[in-house]
Amino acid sequence: MAQLALSNTASAADPTGTWLTEGGKSQVKVVHCGNALCGSIIWLKEPNDPDTGKAKADFRNQDAAKRNRPLIGLEIVLGMQPSGTSDKWTGEVYNPEDGKTYSGSLTMTAVNEMSLAGCVLAVLCKSQTWTRVRPSAPH
Repeated sequence: MAQLALSNTASAADPTGTWLTEGGKSQVKVVHCGNALCGSIIWLKEPNDPDTGKAKADFRNQDAAKRNRPLIGLEIVLGMQPSGTSDKWTGEVYNPEDGKTYSGSLTMTAVNEMSLAGCVLAVLCKSQTWTRVRPSAPH
């Protein structure tokens, strides 16, 4: 019984895998990138722009040269490093809805749940709860 409890605790600290974002609009795959964690959009509920019929692009990016990048494949969890607090990493978060990059954090709140926060000046923060997508679950 104690071993089972320990294995659940260890799993809670592992944010790698595929996550369904709050509201179910997209899935993000979180992987190790060197000593950090990074995450890219791998699925969109609505992958095409309803006006053009083409794949959705990063059209709100503040850098005009990046506005044609497809959203699928776009890295949005950037360089998250261990924070020194159990189950928490800090780095940056890119928000394609407004085209801005924020300081952010990723916190495991349960084995299959994490909170992703993006902050302006480390005080004005918005967070989302993401749920782990099970490998056997249909998309």
